[in-house]
Amino acid sequence: MQTDKATVDIVDPYRRTFLGASAVVLSGVAVGGAGLALPAAASVQPTAASQPTVIGYPDRKGVHLERVTFPNTAANTLVAGNLFKPAGMDSSKRYAAIVVGHPFGGVKEQTSGLHAQKLAELGYVALAFDASHWGDSRGEPRNTEVPSTRVGDYSACIDFLSNHPQVDAQRIGVLGICGGGGYAVSAAQIDHRIKAIATVSMYDMGRARRQGLGDTLTYEQRMKILDDVAQQRTKEARGEPRRDISPIPTEIDANTPKIVREFYDYYLTPRGQHPHANNLYAFTSLAPMMNFFPFAQIETISPRPLLMIVGENAESAYFSQDAFSKAVEPKELFVVPGATHVDLYDRPAYTQQSIEKLNAFFTRHLA
Repeated sequence: MQTDKATVDIVDPYRRTFLGASAVVLSGVAVGGAGLALPAAASVQPTAASQPTVIGYPDRKGVHLERVTFPNTAANTLVAGNLFKPAGMDSSKRYAAIVVGHPFGGVKEQTSGLHAQKLAELGYVALAFDASHWGDSRGEPRNTEVPSTRVGDYSACIDFLSNHPQVDAQRIGVLGICGGGGYAVSAAQIDHRIKAIATVSMYDMGRARRQGLGDTLTYEQRMKILDDVAQQRTKEARGEPRRDISPIPTEIDANTPKIVREFYDYYLTPRGQHPHANNLYAFTSLAPMMNFFPFAQIETISPRPLLMIVGENAESAYFSQDAFSKAVEPKELFVVPGATHVDLYDRPAYTQQSIEKLNAFFTRHLA
């Protein structure tokens, strides 16, 4: 669905709660302006199922890719996943398995699928899934971010894998990428079936919504957004059109911040673009996201191991550094020299280093 420039300008302040901006820039725009109002049918209709694939990586290298679905019973949704099985898999054996969660607004065919493919090449069973309300997974309304459900999706994946005949239920780990990393850390605090936890370019969606990237959103601006969310809920409850917003501008120029260009270059170009990741989400999602604190009990992950991988030049690195400081041993923060946040999604020069580190970590702890 296309958004015109006027609409993008109007929703820009809300986009900045995701990407981050200075308070000066934020305060110069009317935060209470109208958002992108969509007819209900356009916003909530589930998309047609996509074919199991990985964007930009057509060579399976012998890995068997299977489409699977299973319930998130707590949320009453159906989760869709792509299950990657190693080449030459022995049906008489049970394998270590890894659940791979995608970034906020992403889908399983993008970076999470690439990581699942790479892990399967190394001998793991890997499951890349679409979060409830997104992609091929079910959940109404569509493109709505529900943190508790996103956390529960990881446990739903563990439900599925722990009952799979070719998976060793005692050797299941998780990998969360970007926003999926915060949800993975939160899930590990309450699901002890997760034996090893790793993140790549982890993004704390709760903090990003409350404070903006770089903690630039003021308390007053946050309260104003919550006022607007409350009003929008009242409108939608009486049947008025849903309001969607865009986290990434559809046009960029020389003045566009670097991290915004990074997201644009991945999500809105053939490099990573997918029709099920339409660059829109429900405006009312901002409130429950602000109430998400993924590291509240991070110390309880111990004695299970935690690995956090960040790019040396990632503007989001402080999310992982803060979480790492709160976690207890065994833990490791691995920095990829020269890499930015999005470089670790798919750039071979950087993903080769992060995949090697993930392999060493999961081999050691899921052996």
